[in-house]
Amino acid sequence: MKKQAKRISKPQPIHWRLKAVVVAVCLMFVSLVGRAAYIQVLQPEMLRHESDMRTLRTTSSEVQRGLITDRNGEMLAVSVPVKAVYADPKVVHDENGFADMRRWQALAEVLHQPESELVNRVKSNPNKRFTYIQRQVTPAVADYIKQLKLPGIYLKSESRRYYPTGEITAQLVGITNIDDVGIEGLENTYDNWLTGTPSKEQVRQSRDGQVVERLGIIQQGERSNDLMLSIDQRIQQLAYRELKRATEMYQATSGSLVMIDVHTGEILAMANTPSYNPNARDDLESYRMRNRAVTDAYEPGSTVKPFVMAAALEAGIVKPGDLVDTSPGWMRIGGRQVRDGQNLGDIPLATILIKSSNVGISKLALGLPIQQLLGTYQSLGLGNYTGVNLTGESTGLIPDRHRWSDFERATLAFGYGLTVTPLQLARMYATLGSGGILRPASVLKLKQAPDGVRVLSETSAKEVLKMLVGVTETGGTGTKAHIDGYPVAGKSGTSRKAVAGGYGDDYVALFAGVAPANNPRLAMVVVVNEPKGDHYYGGDVSGPVFGKVMSGALQMLNVEPVSAKAQVQLAGTPGRKE
Repeated sequence: MKKQAKRISKPQPIHWRLKAVVVAVCLMFVSLVGRAAYIQVLQPEMLRHESDMRTLRTTSSEVQRGLITDRNGEMLAVSVPVKAVYADPKVVHDENGFADMRRWQALAEVLHQPESELVNRVKSNPNKRFTYIQRQVTPAVADYIKQLKLPGIYLKSESRRYYPTGEITAQLVGITNIDDVGIEGLENTYDNWLTGTPSKEQVRQSRDGQVVERLGIIQQGERSNDLMLSIDQRIQQLAYRELKRATEMYQATSGSLVMIDVHTGEILAMANTPSYNPNARDDLESYRMRNRAVTDAYEPGSTVKPFVMAAALEAGIVKPGDLVDTSPGWMRIGGRQVRDGQNLGDIPLATILIKSSNVGISKLALGLPIQQLLGTYQSLGLGNYTGVNLTGESTGLIPDRHRWSDFERATLAFGYGLTVTPLQLARMYATLGSGGILRPASVLKLKQAPDGVRVLSETSAKEVLKMLVGVTETGGTGTKAHIDGYPVAGKSGTSRKAVAGGYGDDYVALFAGVAPANNPRLAMVVVVNEPKGDHYYGGDVSGPVFGKVMSGALQMLNVEPVSAKAQVQLAGTPGRKE
């Protein structure tokens, strides 16, 4: 039997495709292991960084700007919560946010913007991540926008400054810009004090913006500070009302009023016209924003005569009972004339102020060394800052010359050739009222009165105050500033405005004074710039404003009226010619 050969099957060779797959899988595995090892060992921070870039956020707490109040806590500036509307154009495009244009039309209408312009701002750069739609919208408008549920349209909190007193304190308090940064007035001067610093915290957020982990405070914030002014809003309102009425009545270019507490140097009122509404800035005009009481300087006219009188008394060249010859009503000095309105003859010192005699005061000034007269002006604060720390304050001007003609010395005595601000002049009269003590002016409420510096003797200051009482009594130049029940020591002034080559036809009408004269409490200056018409004298234009505001302020501060007998005794000053 033939042995049949056994058939042995040989293993089939591995197909090349299988080899390729195995090699590929191995390579992928090795690469994954290598990548994992690279990330975990060599660069472990990379993924953490990428994660943090997507989830870590820094949030800041909202800090409201500090309040500005008057001395009694009345609100002058307060921050109110509002919302900013902004868009994320990339989200709007990615989520087809323009599918429903009716909602965009509703958004444009509530924001009072043209729909096409609003849509184009979002469409113009589809990869942009942030663009403002509108700032400082009210909470009611913000709620309406939220209900529209427009993709890519968001709201964020911010604040807006509101000024309850409006135009009454506009130039003094100032304004902030849209970013809540002070740009004018006290808002600008005390911006750092009012602003504060927000706290910053690091958090981890989910994809939908929810905070899932608070990682800690990275910056400790500081609370904002409030600012309490020395202003009494009741007096400020009265001052602004009367000043505005006068400037409108006489069609004046502008007006300023400053009232100072004699005992402390605190400013109780500082009003200016024309003014503006800081809550409505669409048609804001820059000239209305100027605080003219500190920025504008004028030749003070006869309002400086009392200080020449004080300098003459201090120097001993005259005594209270002396007479001065003013005949024949004019005098020639260096080829030029100084005139009075009439020939007053031999008059006592008080009558020089009561009748505002240019001849009489010029004779006193010519009897003084020029440096002593200038030194008196400078010691009273002319040519220097008042200490009020307000942006744009002017120092006025006192000329510095090596040689002075007699005529120039005479004109200095009746208020020409030098300039002062209303605030400087009010401070000078406050110095008279305080018995010769010069104190820095303050627009902030003080806890205690500063010591001040004595610049006039108490005797001279009181003597001049007694002389000035007659100015507001019968026969004086300031009778319209008279106040029943309160003796007023005041002085009117009318100065012609300088133009190129000399003096023009425009005037500045001033009235300055102290009340009550027997125990001074308040000093005030009223300046009306360029009144029109036949009435332009300080006693006629500014005097009535002084009387009404001073009367109201004394009553508001509960200053006791002076008895009729005491007023008669005060009016009958030694040396006064009745």
